[in-house]
Amino acid sequence: MPEQQWNIATRDGLQVSIRPAGKDDEGLLIELFDHVSPEDLRFRFFSAIKHVSRKQIADLIGVDHSAVESYIAFARDIATPIATAVLACDRDEKRAEVAISVRSDFKGHGLGWGLLGLMVQEAKNRGLETIESIEDRSNYDAVELEQNMGFSVETYPDDPRLLLLSKSLLA
Repeated sequence: MPEQQWNIATRDGLQVSIRPAGKDDEGLLIELFDHVSPEDLRFRFFSAIKHVSRKQIADLIGVDHSAVESYIAFARDIATPIATAVLACDRDEKRAEVAISVRSDFKGHGLGWGLLGLMVQEAKNRGLETIESIEDRSNYDAVELEQNMGFSVETYPDDPRLLLLSKSLLA
């Protein structure tokens, strides 16, 4: 079976190829997260870490792909990974949570917007009703991006430091 792949162009013309991450991509994901800022790592993993552990990487790629899918993005002219996205479905297959990380030197191109758009489309393709994101209140860029893409925002239950952003996929 041929590997699935998507090609997008960001708002400033960066050509990006995206594919599901597989078990052989551990090294690529380690390399990617080594180029994500400490602040963005904190936003992504909700703790102060310097490096993403092999266990965290294994949790991203060694999963039931029908429930959790990790994606890896490459600029078309280089083999270096520049971003990753995860779409994790709930047991009832009605909701999915999305999380995106972009390499620091590729921020500002519209890559987060492009990946979030792809995750919304993939969630719709799976027949899900809602896509959600949990964000630190101080992650202003992510909150603004998601709101601009039609996500509503509310305080995360039991943790006032976090926000729950959600978008209905019904219509």
